[in-house]
Formats: sequence, structure tokens, C-alpha cells
Amino acid sequence: MVGAVHDGSAFPSGPLARSSAPVSTAIRVVVNAAAGTAAQRDVVAGLAAHFDYAGVKVEVERVEPGAELITALRRAVSARPQIIVIGGGDGTLNSAAQLMVGTGITLGILPLGTLNHFAKDLHVPLDITAAVKNIATGRIATIDVGMVNDRYFLNNSGLGLYPRVVRKRDVERHRLRLGKWPAFVFAAHSVLRRYPFLDVRLSVDGMGIARRTPFVFIGNNRYEMEGFRIGTRDCLDRGELSLYVANRATRLGLLKLALRALFRRLDQTRDFETVCAKEIAIDTGRRRLHVATDGEVSIMPTPLRYSVLPGALSVIVPTTEIAI
Repeated sequence: MVGAVHDGSAFPSGPLARSSAPVSTAIRVVVNAAAGTAAQRDVVAGLAAHFDYAGVKVEVERVEPGAELITALRRAVSARPQIIVIGGGDGTLNSAAQLMVGTGITLGILPLGTLNHFAKDLHVPLDITAAVKNIATGRIATIDVGMVNDRYFLNNSGLGLYPRVVRKRDVERHRLRLGKWPAFVFAAHSVLRRYPFLDVRLSVDGMGIARRTPFVFIGNNRYEMEGFRIGTRDCLDRGELSLYVANRATRLGLLKLALRALFRRLDQTRDFETVCAKEIAIDTGRRRLHVATDGEVSIMPTPLRYSVLPGALSVIVPTTEIAI
């Protein structure tokens, strides 16, 4: 299950229900203008009309990523609406979460990213018109939020190999003018050649563990790590973190692991040491580490302290009862 569910749709009868009403102050819509494909951006250009057709009058604020997006999000939160709809990918949603967690404001999702992991795990439609309808007719559920030091994450966090690849990918996208996926492949090849391993000391609910590993992955709730459902979650409300430490301490072993991941042939028991916990602390002997949260990389002081905040965010999901 997603989490606690409120009776009825996200928009019960009242000021949000009728398109003949004035522009609603109970819902704000903020869209990352750089997100989405060209076709999606065409749809977004007429987004207010899609909401109007779904029975809700809104004003859509399209902003550039970075400082302009953060300013718009802060403005939306300070207005204290019932719902803030965010158009963008996982990184944009992560930025919104930093400001929305603990406010009681409900999140609506317009999935405009490359991968849209969070939307997929919540079964939010990827088609924009259908996503608008879901916002107008869906139900409100509460989900857990992960936290590392003072930063929230909706999907996962990682250190070691993955943040290095993401940083390299972003450099190559600008340097070589590549798309996200070609740049990612180029970056992964470059990083793998440099033998990137970490010596980590972990405290998992108070139990000490020391490992040498290419990467550590921490999920907000449990992830599927093998088969065709790799990288997905069935549930976002168990109130737990999932820790995955790669069982590879040699360069050859790391290359084999990468190939199995590419062809979805991972074996969770063989390839990872896995445990679920409420709190995790990670130290490497370094004062600071590059840490990925929902695909965005930042530098954080160590030790890294992970925790889970049960039911910390309300989100609109489809009315169909699906175990996620």
C-alpha cells in the first residue's frame, strides 16, 4: 500500500471542483521549463486548459531550473495552498520535497523527467493529460521520506561509483553536447577504468559493519534488485530504509557486476549485502563525500546519517487500489 489514504478524491466538492470557479488559490502549479521532451513541452504550454477540462482552474508558473525554480517553489509553499503540482523529473520533485515535507501540503505530480522513478513507483500516469486527470480525481496517500544529514530524498541515495558517474555525465553532456543516456554511458566507462572503491564503516541500527565496496545504495523503502523489475518499489510506507552494499572488491568483479546490471541479470543474494533499517550511519575516514540523492549530487560532511520519516509527505495517487 502507498500509505494512509484520505476518503474521496484529491478534489472533493468545493472551490476546486468546478471549472466555472475563479482561479483557485488552493492549488499551485510549478513546472520546470527545461524538463520534458519537445512534445511534452507543447502539452505543458496548454496545461491550464487541461486542468480546466478536468474541472480545475489554475495558473501555471513555468520557470527555469536552478535558482528560479527554488524561488518559485518557496513562493508556492509560502502561499499555503492545499496542493502544489510539480512538473518535472525526479530532481525537480526532490527540490520540491526539501520545502514541502512537514508542511501538510499535498504533492501532485506531472512526470516530465527522463526516468520518472518516483511517479512510476506511485503508478502516476506518464501521459501528461492522464496525469492531470489523476491530480483532479485521484486520492491522497501518505508516504515515507528518506533523509541523509539535513537533506530529504524520495527515491534513494548513493555514494561511491554512482555519484562519480553522475558528476562525469553532467560534465560530458556540456562538453560533448551529448544526450543524457549517451553521456551516462561515456561517464560510466570513464569512471570504471579508475578503480573506484570505498572503505566504509557502517552502523546499521547500532550494529557495526566494515566493507570495501564500489558503491553503497540506500533506498527509501525496499527496492527490487533483480529481474525485469530492478530499481522499482512495491511499497513506500513500511517506515524503513533499504541498504545495499555491492559485493565486489576487484576491478574484474565490478565489470562483471556492471554487465549483469546492464542485462538485468543481477542476483540480489550474490551481488549485494542487503539489510533493512531505521537508521544508518556511514563513515569513510574522509571529511566530506559526494552523495547522490534522487540523481542530484552534493557534497556532505561525514559521517553520513540516514533516517526515515514515516508518512512525512502527502501525494496524489490513482484511485485504483494498487499495492505500491
